[in-house]
Amino acid sequence: MFFSKLLGLFGKDMAMDLGTANTLIYIKGKGVVLNEPSVVAIQRDSGKTIAVGHAAKEYLGRANPTILASRPLKDGVIADFDLTRLMIKEFIHKVRSAAGVVKPRMLIGVPSGVTQVEKRAVIESAEQAGAREIYLIEEPMAAAIGAGLPVDRPRGCMIVDIGGGTTEVAVISLFSTAYSESVRVAGDEGNEAIMRYIQRKYQMLVGENSAENVKIQIGSAYPLDEHLTMDISGKDLVNGIPRTVTLTDDEVREAMAEPVSVIVESVRRAFEKTPPELAADVAEEGLTLAGGGALIRGLDKLIQEEMHIKVRIAEDPLTCVVMGAGLALHDIREFRRVFIN
Repeated sequence: MFFSKLLGLFGKDMAMDLGTANTLIYIKGKGVVLNEPSVVAIQRDSGKTIAVGHAAKEYLGRANPTILASRPLKDGVIADFDLTRLMIKEFIHKVRSAAGVVKPRMLIGVPSGVTQVEKRAVIESAEQAGAREIYLIEEPMAAAIGAGLPVDRPRGCMIVDIGGGTTEVAVISLFSTAYSESVRVAGDEGNEAIMRYIQRKYQMLVGENSAENVKIQIGSAYPLDEHLTMDISGKDLVNGIPRTVTLTDDEVREAMAEPVSVIVESVRRAFEKTPPELAADVAEEGLTLAGGGALIRGLDKLIQEEMHIKVRIAEDPLTCVVMGAGLALHDIREFRRVFIN
């Protein structure tokens, strides 16, 4: 115990939201010190890391054959162990001065549906990247804590955390999860749906980064008061030459209809499977949206109209998971009960 406290003087506890789209790091006493895309670029022949995060994302779809630019996580879990280890190591190195000189103790958010094999992959990646001790916490629990929901009270509260690879729906009461489901449909599926729509309607190929930008700029789940348009460039499928088309918010909403409906259906399913008393609590208090997907225009209105329930968006939905994990780090004795064994 004394040795652990001594190490704490020279190293800061660290929370990590290891997301499919973005990785965020919180350091005790410093706040969120890193928020970068979960992308790594390496030299194919030597395996040397060229870039991670924002710099590596620029390589996606643009790198020459000697460079591999990749997202090592898919659907919220590790798809490429080696690249994930490299990425975590580089991110920790970036914040090393803020974390202190000693290997950090880390709390990492993982999807609620994570398997034992996937848990082990996350732990081993963090160990090999330089962590001293590793704890895991389910992302919906961390998001609920970060969103300020009363997870300690004997009342049900619902969190819907829409990330890049997964949508997490959970009903929480008394530090425990009464119901949870991890649906592997989220922001990435929205990007892919836009790419397919443009290919089908305009016979034009666009990249993932371009599709994501369309989603951010004019994407919506509910009709908007003011119509939005955006020009997007890509490659014509017929003759292979560059081409530009103008998309409307109506078209993007149509393109994203399927993944959005899956998210809404997951919320409906949660109500069906939640015990009556807890469901009544949620009906009274409403549900909270977190994660990058919460920023899709009109998603809160759509869920409110479909479910006939109050819906609020967390104050800072993008950082809810890492902030919740960070708050748990501040009082490990109190929150240890929500850590995954």
